[in-house]
Amino acid sequence: MTENSMTDTNSSFDLAAELKAIVGSQYTLTDEDKTKPYSQGFRLGGGKAYAVVRPGSLVEIWKCLQACVKADVIVIMQAANTGLTGGSTPNGADYDRPIVIISTMRIDDIQLLDQGKQIVGFAGSTLFGLEDTLKPYGREPHSVIGSSCIGASIVGGVCNNSGGALVQRGPAYTEMSLFAQVTQDGELQLVNNLGIELGTDPEEILTNLQNKTYQEKDVQFPEKRGSDNEYHERIRDVDADTPSRFNNDPRRLYEASGCAGKLAVFAVRIDTFPIPEKYQVFYIGTNDPAVMEQMRRDMLSTFKNLPVSGEYMHSSSYDISKKYGKDSYLVIDKLGTKYIPKMFALKRTVDRWAGKLKFMPSKFSDIMMQYASQLFPNHLPKRMEDFREKYEHHWIVETSNDGVAEAQAYLENFFKDNEGDFFVCTKREADQAILHRFVTGGALTRLHIMNKKKLGSIMTIDVAFPRNERDWFEELPKDIEEKVAVKMYYGHFFCHVMHQNYIMKKGVDAKAVKKQILSSYDARGAEYPAEHNVGHEYVAKPALREFYQKTDPTNSFNSGIGGTSKLKNWQELSGEHTGCGCHK
Repeated sequence: MTENSMTDTNSSFDLAAELKAIVGSQYTLTDEDKTKPYSQGFRLGGGKAYAVVRPGSLVEIWKCLQACVKADVIVIMQAANTGLTGGSTPNGADYDRPIVIISTMRIDDIQLLDQGKQIVGFAGSTLFGLEDTLKPYGREPHSVIGSSCIGASIVGGVCNNSGGALVQRGPAYTEMSLFAQVTQDGELQLVNNLGIELGTDPEEILTNLQNKTYQEKDVQFPEKRGSDNEYHERIRDVDADTPSRFNNDPRRLYEASGCAGKLAVFAVRIDTFPIPEKYQVFYIGTNDPAVMEQMRRDMLSTFKNLPVSGEYMHSSSYDISKKYGKDSYLVIDKLGTKYIPKMFALKRTVDRWAGKLKFMPSKFSDIMMQYASQLFPNHLPKRMEDFREKYEHHWIVETSNDGVAEAQAYLENFFKDNEGDFFVCTKREADQAILHRFVTGGALTRLHIMNKKKLGSIMTIDVAFPRNERDWFEELPKDIEEKVAVKMYYGHFFCHVMHQNYIMKKGVDAKAVKKQILSSYDARGAEYPAEHNVGHEYVAKPALREFYQKTDPTNSFNSGIGGTSKLKNWQELSGEHTGCGCHK
């Protein structure tokens, strides 16, 4: 079956026409310039899609899936498309079936259960939408930093084992979800494991959930987790020789959780958390990695009250984020996170129109925004800037309630005898420090866009070091160091999850360099990726590959993820497919 001949064996089934009949012509995209924003990854990856459909209800998703299964196409379920490893878009062209992307962002309902202690988030619901919904109840989502800044979805976070920066909560996880899968016999079936009685027929179940026609008595509270409620104990074990969290952890692969789009997830049921009554951020600087490691071990193993989070930035990341993340910082700071999806939509429109003009550079919106950002004055507070002049390693430690006084007393005593210093952030400085850290991810890409002619490929690594690792700060061997033009280190230091990103010099084989670095991590007992899922940048290890095959036995959803087969029923092409590993 080709992309232009979407018919079944009876030559009577027109998939595009069927999808238009379900969701309407306005929400069925087939022109390449209109599908491209959905078929290209946020940071990397991309390929062609036969169509992009944007259903407006859960039932419409179900009907689109029925049509796609009948037409024997590959389906990619996509929410915000903010993933950093290309896992929610096609990757290349070597698929044996056409691809339909189902974008769920029009279906963003959030339903509260038990006075907001749990919620049901629909396929397109977002973290910042959930934050707003929960505020009147004095509660907050599992994740309130990082991905929430760029409009990430609740379901996407669960499907990709995302998060974990908040050390009391761990990665996004639930054992309660509503999803569709294709069985070994090629039949589409709906599975309701939400713990809510909604009926028996698929359309009945989906309609009752969408309209919230169920009663309080229909909501059960099964002995199933709505979050990783063991993580706070796991992270305290600082002498364990395994990482605290990583994408391939078999303990946290369960139905929708970790499925990476191998299921069509309609909704998830997850826990929420009380907003702390007291909250304080401490900004720490040092030139000695061993000092940071000692503080980490002390805080995790001896504190009565676990800190909220501890975000690390190397001075290189500080500088790159300051210059190349400035526009994102200003947009979020002045307009709020709600504007971010609109900004991305505007960027896509600008780039689409600029792409029609041969004299315009690619990524024109990024170039325009970068130059515009330089017209604004320095956006970072003086005390942070002073620490940047003094210290190589920066650590933003967030504490709450009784942990505030405990942390302050510890830091005051610790720095009497150790190199480095700290200051207690004002509310404004805390917001600035956290925002500066979380626009870092996109800053390297912007740097690359602005210096494309002089630089080689970007190569990113998302690694979880063992909890007992002391030599956490990377020192590259000379033969690798000579191939790197730009290094950028940041991460979630309490859990030893590091984002180690590089831009190669011109002509350097980034995939070969990455292979060298990852081999050294294997020898140290590290795991990768730590939190962004394998996408099309990493090869899925055996436990994850087996989970994908069990979850999606016909390989109908998100085929090729983690370097796996792109072919129906998990057939293999001749030659080994090893994933991407880098991007231009």
